[in-house]
Amino acid sequence: MAFIAAGNIILEYVISGAAVGRSWTSYFTALCGRENADDFRIKTNLANDFNLLDPIAVVILLLTGLVATWSTRVTSLLNWIASFANMAIILFVIIAGLVKAEPSNLTPFLPYGVRGVFSAASVLFFAYLGFDAVATMAEETKNPARDIPIGLMTSMIITTVLYCLMALTLSMMQPYTAIDPNAAFALAFRDRAGWKWAQYVISLGALKGMTTVLLVNAVGQARYVTHIARTHMIPPWFAKVSENTGTPIRATIVMFSASAVVAFFSSLDVLANLLSISTLFIFMLVAVALLVRRYYVSGYTDNKSLRYFQAFLALILLSSGGTAYYWATHDGWLGYVVTIPIWFLSTLVLAVVVPQARHPQTWGCPFVPWVPSLSILINIFLLASIDRLSFIRFAVWTGLILMYYLLLGLHASYDVASGSEREESHTEEGKNFDMKPKPPMQN
Repeated sequence: MAFIAAGNIILEYVISGAAVGRSWTSYFTALCGRENADDFRIKTNLANDFNLLDPIAVVILLLTGLVATWSTRVTSLLNWIASFANMAIILFVIIAGLVKAEPSNLTPFLPYGVRGVFSAASVLFFAYLGFDAVATMAEETKNPARDIPIGLMTSMIITTVLYCLMALTLSMMQPYTAIDPNAAFALAFRDRAGWKWAQYVISLGALKGMTTVLLVNAVGQARYVTHIARTHMIPPWFAKVSENTGTPIRATIVMFSASAVVAFFSSLDVLANLLSISTLFIFMLVAVALLVRRYYVSGYTDNKSLRYFQAFLALILLSSGGTAYYWATHDGWLGYVVTIPIWFLSTLVLAVVVPQARHPQTWGCPFVPWVPSLSILINIFLLASIDRLSFIRFAVWTGLILMYYLLLGLHASYDVASGSEREESHTEEGKNFDMKPKPPMQN
């Protein structure tokens, strides 16, 4: 399960980089004053959703990857500068957009009904991907037990509020049928507000914002890959940290190269759906892992408590899956009368009957098991709104990484875990002969 999570986290970052690269091209096209967002893409006879080749996305991804390998400190400085510019653009969009807003455009308020809301939520869930990158910086944070939770919660609240305000602004500026799927805000100001100059300001701000996202992703994804490689679940070659720059150059280059290849062929819709499946699945696994960590400690938890925990966790997962299946296949409400009470009672009995084996020392998730159980239910429920082809692509990827794990990763990681401490310390960078300590990643 841990390797499935690790493999899909890698997939998340590859796909998210590709998606941002494709969006970068669309806003660059708008910045150049072009009417069609696909003007700079090359049309081919390949299958739909893969027939518009995007060389600009490839170039921006490779250039961003090179900047990220230069220095983490330089990357962080560029992010700080860009973030202030991004905030100015976001405030401009909200304030200026509301000046041109027409409340009548909010009618009908739910044009696609409740199913449309959840379908959109399942696709947009990949917007939460960047938050888990905060946790990857724990090794380089002075007081991670305090700073990581503060950073996660504060950034999530601010981003959610701004996201909702921008969505409201866009929806009030024009009818939902007129929203452009590629460069929505830039074209809304140009076509609906009549401010052609604003198109260039917003497009430039969007490009700066997406470049910042790519740089942040570079920091997070390289550390994911580096830590996984240190266990030898993937080749330790990826764990090499440059002595000159203090950055994991190999992991960064390989990940951005993979994103560039995917961005070259795949449409934004395909990328968004696949990314959302991976993100929802990972968040569900995190919630399950939290319950396991709180309720089970090897050698401490007695067999009776373990059996109860396993039974109630299985009921939580099955009832959540049943709720999602009923949502995807039926329009009624009768099925929820069965699945929701099972979920609720399973969580309630787990909270009352089974004692927690571990408690957080400094900071931990509150209201366990309710919060992780609700997270499991919501994540699995949102998965039911994603299309079948995306599930097939997700299953193919998961099958491939499992094959790799069973044939190679399992044995390599076991050898490292059972080896001596000295051997492990000298094989983290793929070296068995160099006694020099590995350079730390820059903070």
